[in-house]
Amino acid sequence: MTDVILTIMPALNTTAAHWNQSGMEEQKNCIDPDVWHALTSSQPIYMAVITVLGVVLNAFVLLVFCLHKKACTVAEIYLSNLAVADLILVSCLPFWAINIANDFNWPFGVAMCKVVNAGIKMNAYCSIYFLVLVSIDRYVALVHPMSHGRMRRPKYAKIGCLLVWVFGLLLSTPTLVFRTVMHFPEYNVHACALDLPSRTLMLLRDVILIFISFIIPIVIISFCTVKIIQSLKKRSVERFSAEQSEQKATTLVLVVLGAFLICWIPFHINTMADILLKAGLIGGCHLEAVIDICEQIFVYLAFFNSIINPILYVIVGKNFRKKAQEVCKQWPLSSATTASTRSNTSATLRTFT
Repeated sequence: MTDVILTIMPALNTTAAHWNQSGMEEQKNCIDPDVWHALTSSQPIYMAVITVLGVVLNAFVLLVFCLHKKACTVAEIYLSNLAVADLILVSCLPFWAINIANDFNWPFGVAMCKVVNAGIKMNAYCSIYFLVLVSIDRYVALVHPMSHGRMRRPKYAKIGCLLVWVFGLLLSTPTLVFRTVMHFPEYNVHACALDLPSRTLMLLRDVILIFISFIIPIVIISFCTVKIIQSLKKRSVERFSAEQSEQKATTLVLVVLGAFLICWIPFHINTMADILLKAGLIGGCHLEAVIDICEQIFVYLAFFNSIINPILYVIVGKNFRKKAQEVCKQWPLSSATTASTRSNTSATLRTFT
């Protein structure tokens, strides 16, 4: 990144500064101060809104899935874990909002610096692979419903989710190891930054992560999505009326996938441009400024995805709306049942006294 202050923002793939063979190299500021101020001044408010909406909406999704009488389907297991990942992300954002309001002086200590940023990282990695799992599930359900039906069991879905969480934690290990609170005397701040030991390691890490967290899952999701759409078109032509619930679930999944790609692809493309910049394959102060500004905008577009999924469940997901209505009906019924039980018990006691 061009400016050290830019790199201590919660951007997912940034480091404390550019590196050369002798160590940290201070870079000139390519961004107009007024532009930078406009970017940072609105971010705490935006993160506060994202936090409140994200916690409420994702908690609502989890309550519906957990309190409903029927067990979750395979797709719902994946979507509920996606909601957990989004809940983790929005729970980490208030720390960064306070950090920005505090002029980028990190007030929470080294441990929270590591944990908060690892939580943000895990959301990015786990979210994409939960969508990979749900894409594969939809692919199997619609394209190979007979031959691979045994694979689509809740038991295997839970194991898959556990593996994704472990995988996300492993990918977040560099954040846990190298994130620390560093003093930048030129800005008079103690910032939470990623302190990688060499430029080579920085570039290697970024290239590996862009393949693992973007290119590979996008290829898998794209393949499954194309096959799913082809299958849906074929069934529509044939007026195939069976397995309507599978098709409804698939429609919801496709919409969620589309929203995820819209929110995250700009960030990953900008990250690839940043890798080329760090590698010296492209350059120029104006280009650096554009990449830095885009990173600050696109990372918050990516964060917005954490609140849009629950909204899509309500708008598109007919089965989810039905479950939510049934869960809401359970509460007053439960209260009425409890009141009736207490009344009967009281009447019985009066009879024997």
